[in-house]
Amino acid sequence: MTRDHGGNIDWAQAHWDGDDWIDLSTGINRVPYPLPALAPEDWTGLPTRSATEALIEAARTAYGTTAPMVALSGAQGAIQLLPRLLPHRTGREARVLSPTYNEHAAALRVAGWEVREVLSPEALEGADLAVMVNPNNPDGRRWRPGSVLSMATRVGRMIVDESFADPTPTLSLAPHLTGAEGEPVVLRSFGKFYGLAGLRLGFAIGPAPVIAALAEAAGPWPVAGPALRVATRALQDADWARRTTARLRQDAARADDLAGRAGWSLVGGTDLFRLYETPDATAARDRLARHRIWSRIFPWSPRWLRLGLPGSAAEWTRLETALAA
Repeated sequence: MTRDHGGNIDWAQAHWDGDDWIDLSTGINRVPYPLPALAPEDWTGLPTRSATEALIEAARTAYGTTAPMVALSGAQGAIQLLPRLLPHRTGREARVLSPTYNEHAAALRVAGWEVREVLSPEALEGADLAVMVNPNNPDGRRWRPGSVLSMATRVGRMIVDESFADPTPTLSLAPHLTGAEGEPVVLRSFGKFYGLAGLRLGFAIGPAPVIAALAEAAGPWPVAGPALRVATRALQDADWARRTTARLRQDAARADDLAGRAGWSLVGGTDLFRLYETPDATAARDRLARHRIWSRIFPWSPRWLRLGLPGSAAEWTRLETALAA
């Protein structure tokens, strides 16, 4: 399986001239949360238990949940650990609702699971372990919490990756979780919505035994001190989240309008990225690259191109120029 990803801006720089690139190959908010001042001990001391507990409390409030939670090095940290921690034996099958973020299937295979990628939620039924991304990356498919919870009762264990759910909190399972054993495990990403992916922070929420196992496997300091401090402040800033959600919704519509004028059609997406069908995805990517805008294409689709949303006025102007060229 090809483990290709967005964010490979160094590859783009090596193949086209210029270094002032706009990286729209990810779904990371390009208007990040403003970094607060940090105390020297945030850098010099080991992360404290009280700082971790403050972060967890802020995340519980932001995500509207009281269920057990652990902070990890990105949602990716949970994606890597869960396949090794959830019990399986040779021949047990994991099913991943696809096409989606390819690290789920890759991490499961590395951990010894037999993985089947399926195209509909109904095909998850009966799996020992089922994985779905809601809203989905890259096509933006989404499912209401009730239908996801219903599906979870028909599989051995359900993992729901909500890395792009911040702008649409009504999709989240987090407020519906209590920590009971049979409930899904929900993954949340901090860096995408808050535009601070370099902090490498995410959360797993779910059954108490699973969360305890993740915390044990992650070790005593899975999140750096500066990340704890910055993320706690950001998650407490509900006004910033509301303003950002409104702006992203407007920006998504603006991107769709520009893409439509270029002859691309909307496949789907979220308020953090859009997915378009183009006559030729590689040609469309290269067209943008000539204007030093990096986008995302997929090895399994000759026509789909995913595009993040520009941040500044200058970035929007460059995208408009590239699409009009």
